[in-house]
Amino acid sequence: MSYKIQKAAVLGSGVMGSGIAAHLANIGIPTLILDIVPKELTKEEEAKGLTLEHPAVRNRFANGALQKLLKQKPAPLTSKKNLSLLTVGNFEDDLDKLQEVDWIIEVVVENLQVKQNLFERVEAVRKNGSIISSNTSGISVNAMVEGRSDDFKKHFLGTHFFNPPRYLKLLEVIPTEHTLPEVVSFMKNFAEDVLGKGVVIGKDTPNFVANRIGTYGLLITLREMLERGYSVGEVDSITGPLIGRPKSATFRTLDVVGLDTFLHVAKTVYDQTTGEEQQVFDVPDLMKKLVENGWLGAKSGQGFFVKKGKDIFEIDANTLEYVPVKSLQTPSIEMAKQTKGLSNKVKTLVYAKDRVGELLWNIFAPTLLYSAQLMGEIADTIVEIDNAMKWGFGWTQGPFEMWDAIGVKQSVERMEAEGREIPAFVKELLAKNYESFYKEIDGELAYFNGSEYEKVPVNEKAIDLRRYKKKHGVIKSNSGASLIDLGDGIALLEFHSKSNAIGLDIIQKINFAIDEVEANYKGLVIGNQGKNFCVGANLGMILLEAQDDNIFELDFTIRAFQKAMRRIKYSKVPVVAAPFGMTLGGGSEVCLPAAHIQASSETYMGLVEVGVGLIPGGGGNLALYEKFLKGIPNGVDIDYQAIATKVFETIALAKTSTSAEEARENNFLNFADGVSVNPDHLLYDAKQAALALYEAGYKPPVPKKIKVVGAPGYATLLLGAEGMFQSGYISEHDLKIAKKLAYVIAGGLVPYGTEVSEEYLLNLEKEAFLQLVADPKSQARMQHMLIKGKPLRN
Repeated sequence: MSYKIQKAAVLGSGVMGSGIAAHLANIGIPTLILDIVPKELTKEEEAKGLTLEHPAVRNRFANGALQKLLKQKPAPLTSKKNLSLLTVGNFEDDLDKLQEVDWIIEVVVENLQVKQNLFERVEAVRKNGSIISSNTSGISVNAMVEGRSDDFKKHFLGTHFFNPPRYLKLLEVIPTEHTLPEVVSFMKNFAEDVLGKGVVIGKDTPNFVANRIGTYGLLITLREMLERGYSVGEVDSITGPLIGRPKSATFRTLDVVGLDTFLHVAKTVYDQTTGEEQQVFDVPDLMKKLVENGWLGAKSGQGFFVKKGKDIFEIDANTLEYVPVKSLQTPSIEMAKQTKGLSNKVKTLVYAKDRVGELLWNIFAPTLLYSAQLMGEIADTIVEIDNAMKWGFGWTQGPFEMWDAIGVKQSVERMEAEGREIPAFVKELLAKNYESFYKEIDGELAYFNGSEYEKVPVNEKAIDLRRYKKKHGVIKSNSGASLIDLGDGIALLEFHSKSNAIGLDIIQKINFAIDEVEANYKGLVIGNQGKNFCVGANLGMILLEAQDDNIFELDFTIRAFQKAMRRIKYSKVPVVAAPFGMTLGGGSEVCLPAAHIQASSETYMGLVEVGVGLIPGGGGNLALYEKFLKGIPNGVDIDYQAIATKVFETIALAKTSTSAEEARENNFLNFADGVSVNPDHLLYDAKQAALALYEAGYKPPVPKKIKVVGAPGYATLLLGAEGMFQSGYISEHDLKIAKKLAYVIAGGLVPYGTEVSEEYLLNLEKEAFLQLVADPKSQARMQHMLIKGKPLRN
């Protein structure tokens, strides 16, 4: 049987249920949200004269969830328009609508009896062959389907999303003993390719994979803190980014999750284990007291930490009073900060003979051993366990990757000397004289499967650039960028300067790349796998030249940047930009002239130069204006003033999208540009887009003149800015920047409707940029941004 998911239903409209429904809507799947019928009226409903039979009352919970989606931070929806794909209802009136859907996701309260009762009702209305899953975080999926029909059992499995579903990559898929293999295979592929998730196939064990190990690690850390007299702040100061963990480290993470939620998760394992393992999951009294006090973390305003004014305080474990936050400061921390590479940093810290080394060793050793003991019980491979921790808990390295980092042999010798029991799986690795759980074979990553090394299975759409370059090399490289042969006649231009900021090195490489692809390739992709696509031009370099009054050098640089952007636009073969993350200023200017943009769903695009006292200098003003014009169908009268005003506002207000879909609404993307939900597939999708354009007989655009609004349009653009200045909303320097920007977008003081050349508009842009960059107030803004990382209003 072939499966398709064209319509879905979510049963339960709480935070997780509505979040999952929002994620489905984000990818274009119409979704029904059902919840229970309220048993009594609210005061507001009574005041309106409503009864318990009124649809607004009966659908109250699902309707309320929709309204919350619009207010939640971070936003669950990539665009508010996606709300139209969500339909609400309730379990009494609308359960029969489940016969229309292909996937039913249960997200009700974590109670086995409640779930079983609901599934009994679902079975009476669902169509045969539809997939049913539970978002449970720990209840046995096999127990849930007891008494259900064969077809129900064969199409049922656990699909455990992590919160928030839009942003967290992990999806644990847990088959039952009855689930058809083809259903598991379909859901894995669907989750990766359509939902954009990283899938881990887990087993039907307490808390599955990530929560089992993550909860254990957090509890071990809490015990170490209490037993050895560390403070909450001290622990968090070394269990965050320093060892490749999120900024929220240990106790801030618990505050965000909610201490009551964490207690529930820990109890799930406690109730189903025995002996030493059970003892670890018996949560220390400190946390129980915090929950009794109602100090549940972020949702109640205080937990392990509390914010008072602008200051953050930590709980004193002995007195339960809040005290100033402390952090550990040792020579080993300074040494680790100077050490290159996360693995080397971690090794330096774990073996340090000080309080940092003692704490980290006593957290790492039991957590690594626990992960190895569970190998085969919670998942079939170390790859699944490592991925679960990376994708679900934000660890940079999974447990077995961390073990490789600190040295398997060295660490095991120390563990044995301390009387710790070593799992047979690890002993087998060392007995074969292997030194690590992972190693490279023929340029590809392989893992130890218990007896030998086996290649890590990889989705063909997931391109790992670091490993790809290692295996295939590069065509040519400099300090800012590399040109790589992606195969099938497509080349990739990868930025790798600091923050991927654009300087002359990247500009030079863009020109080389266009020459090379026009001569020898079918197309070019501009993309990378850094933290962000590109945060703009090299601001430090611009400021240095400006302070040295080296306007000639800046003039040359701006000309070179503009010329490189035009080469992207007029390349004889298609150029596809693949932005993701921060794509700001010059980063957007690189994308706008491309033949096609294939953006990651989480792309934050904007021309933000006004924040540093400048306007776009790489052709961004013209490129955005043209992008607006391209969206208007032939034969439709164009209101050039309305377009000029919209472009002016977008740039003057530094509007930045919070998703690729919002970038489309801001006209940085047009209807033909693509969005990749799975960030791992972005380069593959961009490559396919370049190939498709080439195969369709791609022809570059023909240069043509552009109509501008001229002098009357310039006056119109300035009206709003002048009003804001007179009202005190913007400073005199803000007004100066606005005037320069308006002059460029209007095309100078020519008559309305004048057709001008690209060169003319680019020269206006360059002159305005150079005048602003020479201004001391703009230089003060640039300096403030470089030092403080935020805009200065002067």
